[in-house]
Amino acid sequence: MISEGFQKKGAMYSLFALLLTLLLYRALVFFFVNPVIYGWDGATTSFFYPLAFPVALMDIGFVSAAAIALKQIRQQLRREKVEQSLVREKLETELKYLRNQTNPHFLFNTLNNIYALARKKSDETPEVVMKLSKLLRFMLYDAAKPLITLAEEIKMLEDYIDLERIRYNDRLTLSFCKDVTDEQQLISPLLLLPFVENAFKHGASESRFASMIDLKMKVQDSMLTFSVKNTKENNEHTPAGATIGLHNVKRQLELLYTEHDLQVRNEDALFIVLLTVNLKSYAKNNLPHR
Repeated sequence: MISEGFQKKGAMYSLFALLLTLLLYRALVFFFVNPVIYGWDGATTSFFYPLAFPVALMDIGFVSAAAIALKQIRQQLRREKVEQSLVREKLETELKYLRNQTNPHFLFNTLNNIYALARKKSDETPEVVMKLSKLLRFMLYDAAKPLITLAEEIKMLEDYIDLERIRYNDRLTLSFCKDVTDEQQLISPLLLLPFVENAFKHGASESRFASMIDLKMKVQDSMLTFSVKNTKENNEHTPAGATIGLHNVKRQLELLYTEHDLQVRNEDALFIVLLTVNLKSYAKNNLPHR
């Protein structure tokens, strides 16, 4: 009952406001617009000329509709902007989560290697500690940037390889061939590391015999081609950890680059990854820049 009363009062107020608006509009037209602007004396019509109020209603309705439409457009644009911001925040959070999953599992192995070198009083100990420090600094700070140069990414990969190489000595044959004309081109940080990490973790570290890792990088006209080949124990299935890591990288590629291709071949004794990325296809509209 109370709500019905409020509704009736609201309808009455709305009707009263409409009538008052029509009277004010008619007064403005009759006493100012017609005589002052158009020069009409108003002698032929009266203030309460019947057709004047429907015309006033149409004029007011047109202006009100235009104002409401503009307001709706502004609200829609504001909602779309908020939705885009939320989507970008969600994508950025997901990307951070995926990057954080690229944990340096080699850290514990490297610390063990450093401990062994220190006990032997090896001259390599300070250099290994410095490389580890630089690599961790890169992962903590530089990897937080949306883009870094190819030179920085290559240096990080080389430091990582040097640290991992300590564990295998002559048991591992490793090559890293680079054909990059412009190392100042930009790339998303840690994009290539999971492939190299996967080659060590599920190739050399799980092999009982001599193993091989072959890395090739080529960049021509902003087109990056990166291949990783590593020997592995003869089995029918890809290790579960490797599958998770590759799924992680695939999702990062989907978020970061609109033009890319990732091929994975799991052969009897060889695991091959071939990645092609157009570095200019970085998804600027999907992820915010810092």
